[in-house]
Amino acid sequence: MNDNGSVLNPDPSLCQTLADDLAAANFRSEPLRAAWGVEADDAIGRTLRTPALRGLGDRTDPPAVLARLLIFGIAQSTSDVDRALPRTGSAGLVELGLAAIEGRAVRPAATLRPQSFHDDRGPGEWWIAADLDELALGGGALAEDHVLGAGGASLTLAGLQLPTPAKRVLDLGTGCGIQALRARRFADEIVATDISERALAFTRINAILDGSEGISTRHGSLFEPVAGERFDRIVSNPPFVITPRAGDIPAYEYRDGGLVGDALVEQVIAGIGEHLVPGGVAQLLGNWEATGGVDGLDRVRAWVEASPVPLDAWIVERERLNPIEYAEMWIRDGGTAPGTPEHDRLLSAWLDDFDARDVSAVGFGYVLLRRAEGDPTLARYERVPQPIPSEGSLGSHLADALAAHDAQAALDDDALGARALRVAGDVTEARHHTPGSENPTVIELRQGGGFGRSFHADPALAGLVGACDGELTVAQIAGALAQILEVDEQSLRASLLPAVRSLLVGGFLRFSEPSE
Repeated sequence: MNDNGSVLNPDPSLCQTLADDLAAANFRSEPLRAAWGVEADDAIGRTLRTPALRGLGDRTDPPAVLARLLIFGIAQSTSDVDRALPRTGSAGLVELGLAAIEGRAVRPAATLRPQSFHDDRGPGEWWIAADLDELALGGGALAEDHVLGAGGASLTLAGLQLPTPAKRVLDLGTGCGIQALRARRFADEIVATDISERALAFTRINAILDGSEGISTRHGSLFEPVAGERFDRIVSNPPFVITPRAGDIPAYEYRDGGLVGDALVEQVIAGIGEHLVPGGVAQLLGNWEATGGVDGLDRVRAWVEASPVPLDAWIVERERLNPIEYAEMWIRDGGTAPGTPEHDRLLSAWLDDFDARDVSAVGFGYVLLRRAEGDPTLARYERVPQPIPSEGSLGSHLADALAAHDAQAALDDDALGARALRVAGDVTEARHHTPGSENPTVIELRQGGGFGRSFHADPALAGLVGACDGELTVAQIAGALAQILEVDEQSLRASLLPAVRSLLVGGFLRFSEPSE
């Protein structure tokens, strides 16, 4: 039981009945978005519900009643709820632990929201049940055992998951089960673990609501519930938030790992290799500190290199905050408003903790680790601060990048030179000239998808990329360019090949198959 007083009961039959009612009511993202409008929908993302409620007006049809009750946390009459959910009824919601009845009204004890998504199999939609949040509660601090719904970080990680087949997947710290649901679309069996029994109950409810068989849950911390087991894939949105351990500071189960600083992420990285099959991939989100004059990415590199199992690593830092910015963000996340004495107290505690440990910045980003089948060949640690065109669906790009890395790593320079390449369809070229100059001072290759990267090229590299039509080999193009530029062919080829390898892994260039 948590602060809202409800005990969850993930009864399979009743959950299926509820799913049938929600489908019959057309309780879906698009109809609701159409009901209250795009601007009101954007406001919901900023925890503003008034514009959407104005859009619903005094409607009492099933979608409107369910939206007020299950999305916005507003009690509805028992008769309206019974009409909206004719099979489940208000009594069924109470039995599941999702609501309570007070007089003639149904009061929500949890949220249940439609969440649309898109992956390599096409568009889809889940119903996600979780604890009442700031939108539904109208503000205020959350319970420490709060189970988060579909937050921005969890949806980002869901979009990062590799859309490639897997037999067994571990969802470490499942929360309400979003990663398990996403992984099940490409995997046969999912084991979802969490330290919170309530979170596991929500996961079971959501798996049944969304028809996702093959998801089992286990209770325990980190890798304890799967000791001695190995998986093809591990995915985790762990409680990585850095929270002061001293003093009366709220510790939220969904985000605070209970360890000092970024030690939770370090522990996860240390244990991942032993639970992956050879070639298995782990993907997680995390925070890491720059402390004692050591850069955060360098600290992550040290954790990876200290793993008892050799790991390929691709670490992407998406954001870097100073201690004040970081503390303010997570204090707001807990529902404490700026300008209040409690906010000032918490901010002081956070800053005292950072000062005591000489923390100058906190990075946030994506971690992709692979159990190496021999010596590791991938060690990529980078900052990607620019907007990403496809952040919600980067999984395909990551899968292609891993395949391209492996393919080029298996080729020596002569073998790579003998391959024909083609330019990816989303790549464009921009040339920048100083006024009056005939030749460009900067040639920039730009990627429309993936990470939206830019790659500065000299005239030789730009010429090579432009000639990659899938027919001529790299060596043939380099030879022609050497004649045009009047330079030594071997030297030009040697200077171009490292950049070609980078462009292949980055997705600017692709291997051309013989049939193409």
